[in-house]
Amino acid sequence: MEVSPARILSRGLRLRCPNCGGGRLFAGVLRLAPSCPDCGLSLERGEGFFLGSMALNYGVTVVALLPVLLLWAFGLVAGLPAALLALAGAVVFPALFYRSTRCWWLAAYFAILPRELPLNRRHRDDLSHPPEETGMR
Repeated sequence: MEVSPARILSRGLRLRCPNCGGGRLFAGVLRLAPSCPDCGLSLERGEGFFLGSMALNYGVTVVALLPVLLLWAFGLVAGLPAALLALAGAVVFPALFYRSTRCWWLAAYFAILPRELPLNRRHRDDLSHPPEETGMR
């Protein structure tokens, strides 16, 4: 069965393998495994691939800190407490969302290019080579 882009994104949001939906994708706290332990999908996409996850992590951090900055901008929070809270958030949020944004970025890649997944390649190959007729009718 072909894996749809929606299912790929759903798996990514749950920090699961985009191909099989299982597996622990991290070999350590911050180290991505070289491949999925269940299906063997290579998670190493090439040098620089995960720079996109860093940008995504930055975006998540900005969105998380936006309420504090808006409260400060409208004068509802004093400058020093707002700055300290924003500084703490700027350190804590990227660390908290590191694993998530790596998985989300990987899922986004495969959602855009679903034919790159081994399950989808196998499904496509099965469709392009229909079973041969046996001559029996």
